[in-house]
Amino acid sequence: MFLSEHYNPNKIFHPGVTLQETLDSFEMSQIDLALRTGLTPKTINEIIQEKNPITPETAIKFASVFGTSANFWNNLQRNYEADLIRLEENKKLSDETIHLNRFSICYTELIKIGCVKNTRDKKEKVKSLLNFFSVSSLSLVPNIQVAAFRQSKHENVNKESLAAWLRCGELVAQKIETLGFDRALLQSSIPKLRSLTREEDSKKLNIELEKICTGFGVALVVVPYFKNTHVNGAAWWVNQDKPIIQLSFKGHCIDSFWFTFFHEVGHLLKHGKKEQFIDYKKSGNDHGLELENEADKFANDTLIPQGQYDDFIGKKDFRPSSIDRFATEVGVSPSIVAGRICYTYRKSKKIWKILSPLRKRYVISV
Repeated sequence: MFLSEHYNPNKIFHPGVTLQETLDSFEMSQIDLALRTGLTPKTINEIIQEKNPITPETAIKFASVFGTSANFWNNLQRNYEADLIRLEENKKLSDETIHLNRFSICYTELIKIGCVKNTRDKKEKVKSLLNFFSVSSLSLVPNIQVAAFRQSKHENVNKESLAAWLRCGELVAQKIETLGFDRALLQSSIPKLRSLTREEDSKKLNIELEKICTGFGVALVVVPYFKNTHVNGAAWWVNQDKPIIQLSFKGHCIDSFWFTFFHEVGHLLKHGKKEQFIDYKKSGNDHGLELENEADKFANDTLIPQGQYDDFIGKKDFRPSSIDRFATEVGVSPSIVAGRICYTYRKSKKIWKILSPLRKRYVISV
């Protein structure tokens, strides 16, 4: 029978076991060995009792007495210590499997984008998650993704999935080189950003948008939507000099994408670095409601100035040709105009039925 080079027995043996067997084969007592090596009988006994290791110096002495190499004894000790670490890690992974149920949904999402190992083995799943979150225990994930785990009134939000989604954004943002955040440059770049709303090619859009954002010090990250997170986007700071705008492309609608983007821009321009802003699907959350309303107003006014919008809807002419003409006039995508009208008249099924088809979607691959 040939053993695999990766054979890892569950029972391991201290070098003291081999030492006792060697003494027996040489018909030598512990006291005799002490006399031949200059070590104390106590030292010999503690090695055999598995209370002390075989040191490199001791290995040299044993080699002289038994006619072996010092490496023989050193390897016994080194392998024993490696096996101890392996068994301790194995026990730790086994203990951590109690957390897996909470991470089951996000694990499936993470497999899709190649962030964790695709396996059924529970301990391998734990190991992948620990590496992904860079924590020593899955119980510590709330400590590094506080915003994802704090209390809110959003129902059915899977906090572990939200934490994983944010972590994906963090990992991508770490690889994006940006200059220090320049608030004034961001403000002056808004007209250029706004003009991109008329670009319908998602690949071209992504390249140009990331380039502009990098220029004023923001890492723009698109992470696919994770099931049960109900999140459209987030704005937060990976450090004091590097903010992140993270988008999920949830629904792929052009109007939703740009509203979310400028909503997060509003947070970066108007609000502090200490807060982590997560843009959930609207569900009555009152945490930071005033700040969210400010960001909403900023997004609305940036995309379509309120005065111009009021004048347009006051005419009650929502034909596609009128919407297209108004969109050209204000310099945004017709989808954004259609989406704004749909939201204004969200209780009107008739208007939704007419205008929803005008809300075009990005064709994306992320």
